[in-house]
Amino acid sequence: MSRLPPITEAQSQAALQWLSRINEQPAQAEGAAFKRWLLAEPGHRAAYDQARALWQKTAVPASRLAEEEHDSLQRYLDAMARPAARHPWRARVAAMAVAACLVLAISVAGGWHPGYWLQDLQADYSSAGQVRQVTLQDQSQVTLDAGSAIAVDFSHGERRVRLLHGAAFFQVTHTGAPFLVEAGGGEVRVLGTQFEVREQGEGSQVTVRSGRVAVSPVAGDVARELTANQQVAYGAGRMGETVAVDSDNRLAWRQGWLNYYQVPLAQVVEDLGRYYPGRILLLDGELGQRKVSGSFPVAEPLLALDSLGKVMGFSRQTVLGRLTLIR
Repeated sequence: MSRLPPITEAQSQAALQWLSRINEQPAQAEGAAFKRWLLAEPGHRAAYDQARALWQKTAVPASRLAEEEHDSLQRYLDAMARPAARHPWRARVAAMAVAACLVLAISVAGGWHPGYWLQDLQADYSSAGQVRQVTLQDQSQVTLDAGSAIAVDFSHGERRVRLLHGAAFFQVTHTGAPFLVEAGGGEVRVLGTQFEVREQGEGSQVTVRSGRVAVSPVAGDVARELTANQQVAYGAGRMGETVAVDSDNRLAWRQGWLNYYQVPLAQVVEDLGRYYPGRILLLDGELGQRKVSGSFPVAEPLLALDSLGKVMGFSRQTVLGRLTLIR
């Protein structure tokens, strides 16, 4: 009987990403995309089984955290349920809050996330709910966005950084040794620059502030050169169009601001959630597609939501100081 090859790091990371999606949206387990991924390579099913086993091992500590907050949570849910006969939607919101708080009990402790736990064990540098600046051994500067992690390998005559999740802004010191950033299956080779690499779905997005980089959608593949104020996204081995951007505006998170022009509210909520010490849940999918423009301070995500709510007509409720519901 033939033996399966060892599970690769890329397969493990993909399996953890699928597990995270399925935990939040169980219907994805029956979806065509997930089934195609399982069947694409023999190691995928083994990697997913391994990820599920890791998740199950956390069930006991997660349950303990949920039990510790049960009384406070139940009082909140009981208050929501009282007028359920007149407002049946409240019962649905309450049920979602119960499920959300079980996830919250796991994810809030130390910034834990089911798709990031194993990755953070591999990280040399990580950030939780705030921006973090680090200096690498070659004196290159890296600014990690909230909820980000990187692994660093300076050996074999080259400097290699792997973006495990989130986003990182690089200011590279020139030493003569190649400097490469791996992210989303692709590779960014530094030609002298300041630039950001940001996780984006199953791929990544690269934004150049100054200098030049060479971007490959697959490591070792043909590269495309980007210069200052240019941006490109790639994923699944394919490169998108190169677009002109105001890099200072796009990278303003380094100074504590998020700037948007005509983007879905759901994206803004997701971004603000990186800086919130808990979980923000948007319960209205139609509301999430409405467009937003503006600048918001990352230090006060709830104040940013309050400002948006006044303009867009939505309200938020926060329980235990860590779970915020938007509808």
